[in-house]
Amino acid sequence: MSTPTSKFPFLEVIEWVEHDPNIMMWKVADGDKEIKNGAKLIVRESQSVLFLNEGTIADIFASGTYTLHTQNIPLLSRLKGWKYGFESPFKADVYYFSVKQFVNLKWGTPAPIILRDTQFGQVRVRAFGTYNVRITDLGKFFKEYAGTYHQLTIHEFEQQLRDFIAPQFGEALAGSRISVLDIAGNISILNKKITPLIQPYFNEFGIEITQFTVTSATLPDEVTQYYDKITGMNMVGSDSDKFQKFNTAIAISQEGNPIQQGTQQGVALGVLMGQANSGITNDAKDESAIKLQKIKSLFENGLIDESEYKAKKAEILSKL
Repeated sequence: MSTPTSKFPFLEVIEWVEHDPNIMMWKVADGDKEIKNGAKLIVRESQSVLFLNEGTIADIFASGTYTLHTQNIPLLSRLKGWKYGFESPFKADVYYFSVKQFVNLKWGTPAPIILRDTQFGQVRVRAFGTYNVRITDLGKFFKEYAGTYHQLTIHEFEQQLRDFIAPQFGEALAGSRISVLDIAGNISILNKKITPLIQPYFNEFGIEITQFTVTSATLPDEVTQYYDKITGMNMVGSDSDKFQKFNTAIAISQEGNPIQQGTQQGVALGVLMGQANSGITNDAKDESAIKLQKIKSLFENGLIDESEYKAKKAEILSKL
């Protein structure tokens, strides 16, 4: 915006050269100066302008260059204080808006969302993602959100909406009736279902969601363990004997710490899968399983210590 000198006490050229790409709205700092009849209003691409007179929206301008006369701003001429038809300077608050896309905004669930699932009952789910937005209705955005600001950045807007998105996402997710197992495995499908459910809440602010993405969904440990078990069962196939041995190996492997457990499960499963092609007899496999159960019982009853138990278990597994 040009800076008037004492010789030109009125605003003659009104413009905004955007230096900060994060600004959504900026009020022209007029210093209580009036706008000169015939002043130039410059609105660049990706900008829009709103004129406010005594708290009432007077007019909105898209990109272009305008000469401020009554004939091209008919709404202004009908408001209180415009009886002179711009023959003399006039006063108005001028707000610039950036109507480009603001991208890669972050959202997340600060607390787990509780969902009802037909298979697991009540389940706690955390989710995180990104979204892109743009202002599509200046009047609504100004009235419902931005009217009290002299300058508004996307960071302030994002912070305000972060707490707003989480519960709306929870309601949308619950209403979509997506199984909790499908959340982890079908993120792209979830994105398509959630976006139209979230958009109506943004419409109230004059905002359009151009993209809404769920980047990750964290399920409870018990659900993840169940999912891993189903995956392991699918790997073993329909052979009930293999599946029984797989469950035995999984149960035994729970003795270690959480990091060891995952490794042991993979080793046990690999051993059992390898047996299908190794020619080891069922009798040998049954004998090893019995030995593992016996040393586990000895350890639980305090007849051998932990180091002896682990060493013996490793020895039996090495022979499979």
